[in-house]
Amino acid sequence: MNVLAFDIETIPDVDGGRKLYDLANLPDHEVAHAMFRLRREKTGSDFIATHLQKVVAISAVYRNSQTDKLSVWTIGEESSTEKDMVQNFYDGIDKHTPTLVTWNGSGFDLPVLHYRGLVNGVTAPRYWDLGEDDSNFKWNNYIGRFHLRHTDLMDVMAGYSPRAFAPLDEIAMLLGLPGKMGMSGSKVWDYYQEGKLKEIRDYCETDALNTYLVYLQWLFMRGHLSQTGLKHEHEAVEKFLQSGEPHLQEFLRQWRGEE
Repeated sequence: MNVLAFDIETIPDVDGGRKLYDLANLPDHEVAHAMFRLRREKTGSDFIATHLQKVVAISAVYRNSQTDKLSVWTIGEESSTEKDMVQNFYDGIDKHTPTLVTWNGSGFDLPVLHYRGLVNGVTAPRYWDLGEDDSNFKWNNYIGRFHLRHTDLMDVMAGYSPRAFAPLDEIAMLLGLPGKMGMSGSKVWDYYQEGKLKEIRDYCETDALNTYLVYLQWLFMRGHLSQTGLKHEHEAVEKFLQSGEPHLQEFLRQWRGEE
C-alpha cells in the first residue's frame, strides 16, 4: 500500500480578482470582499469558484506499507510560495506514484491544483499521464473519475451520485474520529489575514488524518484489510501521533475519547 491522503486549504486569489474585476487600487481585504459579494450575487453562495482559489496549505498522510513508513506533514514552510507547494506536491507523485486519497478531491482539491499549477507554470507529467508514457495508466490514472489511482472517498461512497454526498466531518464523527476539532474551511481567510498560517496548516493536517482513517475503514469494508490489518494500520498512526506536535497529540487524545 502506497497511499497519499491529502487535503488543501485555500483563500481568495486576490491578484486574480484584481485582474478579472478591475479592482487594481483596492487592498487585499476589499478585493476579497468584492469577490465574495460578486460570487454571492451570481450563485447565492460566498464560495469562490475553483479557478479563483489560492492554495495556502497542502497537508498529507503518506503510508508505504512495504517500508512500514507513515508520516503526516504539510508541504513546504509557512514562507513557501504557492508555486513551490504545488510543484512539490506533483513532484511527490512523479517520484512515488501513490494512490491519492481525498474527500471531495474530484470536486475541489484537484481542480484547484490543476488551475494553480497552470497559473504558476508547474509541471506534472506523471499526474497527467493517461497511458501515453505508462500503459498501466490507460485504465487506471489520476484523472479518470471511476479509476482508483485517485480515490475520492466522498464520490465513491455516494455511488457517484451528488444527491448522496456527505461532509467529511460528519462521516469522521460517525466513525469515532475527531472531525473538525473546532476549525473549518470557512475560517481560513480570517485566520490568514491574522497571520495564523501555523493554525491553518495544523488544521489541514487533521483533515488529512480524518480522510486517511476513513480510507482505512473503507479498505476494511472492501475486504482489502483484515481486522488484524486494520488494527496494525491504526497502531501505526497512533505511534506517529504520540510523538507528534501538540495538535497531532490532541487529535489522538480525541480519537481515543480521552478527557
